[in-house]
Amino acid sequence: MSFPSPPNVHALAVLALTVLALVLFTRERIPLESSSFLVLISLTVGFELFPFQIDGSVLHAVDFFHGFGHEALVAVCALMIAGQGLLRTGALEPVGRALARLWKVNPSISLLMTLLVCAFISAFINNVPVVVLLLPILISVSLRTGIPASSVLMPMGFATLLGGTSTTIGTSTNLLVVSVAADMGLRRLEMFDFLVPVVISASVGIAYLWLLAPRIIPKRELPLSDASPRVFVAHLAILEGSPAEGKTLAETVEKTDGAMEVVSVERGLGNFMVPLPKVVLKSGDHLVIRDTPERLKEFEKVLKGTLYPEDSEEKPIDEEHPLKAKDQQIAEVVVIEGSPLQNSTLSGLRFADRYGLITLALHRAGRHLKTVHDEIGDIRLMAGDVLLVQGPREQISSLKRGEDVLVLDATADLPFTRKAPMALLIMVSIVVTAALGILPIAISAPCGVLLMILTGCLGWRDATRALSAQVILIVVASLAIGVALLKTGGADYLARLLVALVGGRSPTFVISGLMLLMGVLTNIVSNNAAAVIGTPIAVSIANQMGHPPEPFVLAVLFGANMSYATPMAYKTNLLVMNAGEYTFNDFLRVGVPLVLMMWVTLSWLLPTIYGLR
Repeated sequence: MSFPSPPNVHALAVLALTVLALVLFTRERIPLESSSFLVLISLTVGFELFPFQIDGSVLHAVDFFHGFGHEALVAVCALMIAGQGLLRTGALEPVGRALARLWKVNPSISLLMTLLVCAFISAFINNVPVVVLLLPILISVSLRTGIPASSVLMPMGFATLLGGTSTTIGTSTNLLVVSVAADMGLRRLEMFDFLVPVVISASVGIAYLWLLAPRIIPKRELPLSDASPRVFVAHLAILEGSPAEGKTLAETVEKTDGAMEVVSVERGLGNFMVPLPKVVLKSGDHLVIRDTPERLKEFEKVLKGTLYPEDSEEKPIDEEHPLKAKDQQIAEVVVIEGSPLQNSTLSGLRFADRYGLITLALHRAGRHLKTVHDEIGDIRLMAGDVLLVQGPREQISSLKRGEDVLVLDATADLPFTRKAPMALLIMVSIVVTAALGILPIAISAPCGVLLMILTGCLGWRDATRALSAQVILIVVASLAIGVALLKTGGADYLARLLVALVGGRSPTFVISGLMLLMGVLTNIVSNNAAAVIGTPIAVSIANQMGHPPEPFVLAVLFGANMSYATPMAYKTNLLVMNAGEYTFNDFLRVGVPLVLMMWVTLSWLLPTIYGLR
């Protein structure tokens, strides 16, 4: 076995940068958009300082910015906005209500129907709106029926990933692979060209998610069923001889190590004062404070005062007269893509003042960061984070009607407006126009977005919030790396290296190995990055082996969509993970068998369909 000679210096540099990019994309502490931008800038600066000539012409550094105008990115962004239009108008809400009614009749059949409906819708719509729509419905069903939410949420999320693989517009990954392959001179794959192998393999996956996955997923209680801390308002009476008597409010708060939050000071019945730091406290004053029961009792002990309920100052708080929170509700809310909470802190947003709610706890990526509300104010929130909040019933209802977060325990109907039929009609027109070849998806999708805005289905604010800087930059950076690998000969070198490694193996073996490699990469790094880097390599391998490139490209596409084994593999995995209280090992336990099933099935189907056996 002879290995190919090393490529040129530029190709080696690009290969090294590709490895660095894959490492950066796995770092949780570094935002994905920052890593992508760093890779993009490194490419442009490097090729500007050290020009690369190809066929007598120079590869200009600004060519790496062309991804911002690439048709694949245009289509991805337009489809994200169109999906937001369906979500905002509630066009999919009748489907959700029908599934909710069915769950009350037969849970087993309902789970199957939920999986099938999710897969079907996700073939034409980005799966994020689908998951956002069904999360509160399924959690509400879980709370009412006693069925563990953990046994249905992960299968639902995976079903959307299976369905999204079936068409060219199902996921951004599909659009990228198809576009990059077309840029390399291959026949452009039409919307349903690879529907048959996906339907067959997805049927195997759906059966697994329906019959086996719920039985191997550990049953986990929802955070709302935990004895999570509640925050109450109480009056702390200052008694004679108290350490607070004759002291300023600032000095008194300091005696509690600065932990006590004073809402106001009551001096005489109904006479409330602004809690200024220099207010001198007197015997008989009441401090109106807000915190958990344990901390309130701690403040009572430190200041040697007496606690009274907010609505009754006749009987002190004790075991017979516990704290009560009138008209208060506890709710779980998820930070979604495009939310003003994303990449912000609670204190920076003045969350309590803005929404009238207190944050009790934060749940992130399966870990419980349960802390008192004033200790999480400086934590930068991420998409998928779940906040446990408490506040008046009216404020919780207002939050449900808003668009900043997803309320998981919502019992109110999802929004349904008179614009919903129009939004659904426009989305169907986008799909049909592209499927019939009347307009490419990069044209039909923006046209549909314009129609949604002109007809009032969507406002410009909603449209801009539907866009994700993370998605845009990872797509552009991935396209830039793909161009660099292709132009410098790096992709061809990797292809020759892989061919040398597999020796005289059959096309079936090579296709299967390529798919498995992409399946591993997509669960470690961005699926878009894996797809764009893998596509030129797949074409080069096919050319060197003398076989049609289409099945090799589809192997990359299918492998890059196998984002089942880790929570960071896809954004919906993070949403589902936090909502269902899953751990990293839960994803491995359920996702790895699904990856293997899809890999084995498609490894047999692709060579069979394309006559490579």
